[in-house]
Amino acid sequence: MPVEFLGIGGTNDGSETHARSGASFDKDYTLRLARAHEEHGWDRVLFAYGSGSPDPAQAAAYVATKLDKLQILLAHRPNVSYPTFAAKTFATLDRISDGRLTVHFITGGTDHEQQREGDYLTKDERYSRTEEYIRIVKKAWTSHEPFDHEGQHYKFADFVSDVFPVQQPRPDVSFGGSSPAAYKAGGAVADIFCLWGEPLADTAAQIESVREAARAAGRTDTPRIQVAFRPILGATEDLAWEKAHRTVDAIKQRTSGGKTLTRRHSLTNPQNTGSQRLLEIAARGERFDRALWTPTAAATGGAGNSNALVGTPETVAQALLDYYDLGVDIFSARGYDTLDDAIDFGRYVIPIVREEVAKREQAKAPTPPPQRESIAVDG
Repeated sequence: MPVEFLGIGGTNDGSETHARSGASFDKDYTLRLARAHEEHGWDRVLFAYGSGSPDPAQAAAYVATKLDKLQILLAHRPNVSYPTFAAKTFATLDRISDGRLTVHFITGGTDHEQQREGDYLTKDERYSRTEEYIRIVKKAWTSHEPFDHEGQHYKFADFVSDVFPVQQPRPDVSFGGSSPAAYKAGGAVADIFCLWGEPLADTAAQIESVREAARAAGRTDTPRIQVAFRPILGATEDLAWEKAHRTVDAIKQRTSGGKTLTRRHSLTNPQNTGSQRLLEIAARGERFDRALWTPTAAATGGAGNSNALVGTPETVAQALLDYYDLGVDIFSARGYDTLDDAIDFGRYVIPIVREEVAKREQAKAPTPPPQRESIAVDG
């Protein structure tokens, strides 16, 4: 199977280790970062969503008009718009980007963050809503005849869109989560299921949970699997580990005195299952498998993609290949110095992984039967 790499479509230069230097939407930096990904072998970038953050759809549209190849993963929360309106927004963006859009639907794992934009549903209710929302969006993308809908969360009549995606039959749908409700919803409707980086054994168990949910939903296919990491690279192993410890020290400095890195996430008592899993894994140990390191997750309260892969480019590439052998074919990676780390990862890690994946695929290809030598016989 092919392998893909997802970076971050950041709109400013801030990260967990340092505050941003300018506005939350720095147009020049946004384009510079996206261009660095395009020029260094990445497939797509994520434009993330936060209740007070710049609108990711508009940031993505801006980048799409400036770059020709880089694909877009647009994060979207179902609580912020009606699904028929969202479907038109996505189809328009797919038109603007000439068919380079994938949509990542965020259910929301923290009640407080959801309530900032008026969403007071429970977590299980949110997953139910997201599944219904995705089904409506898919139908709006593909139906050229008016249709009605009456479900648990949405009701409308006689809708038909006049804008359709370039991609046929539709763009891919991405989905993430680590709870049984997430596996159930994403297994039923997602083309891509996203996980945060965990030890290999834990990841294998999650992949099986997603596949079981897809089978339970009656699917004959299963979602592709994406896993996210924070790479920390060095020219030698010692230099990589020195950098890793400096990184955690910088995070701890920013969170000293109980300060949070964002208004969305608790450092000690996260509500979402994914962050709880990361903290539980960190409590089990600092290092797992070939290169997985948990103190970055522990220092941030398991906030989002926060477990690191530490080592030389060769070590980190081999660690990613271990996940590839489990069935992961999309890798999300984001460094702490967002721009420079994107360039280094693209230069030094991505080529190794692509080359090794090509070798694996070639080794699995069936060997053609030998050709029988033809013998001419005089009649």
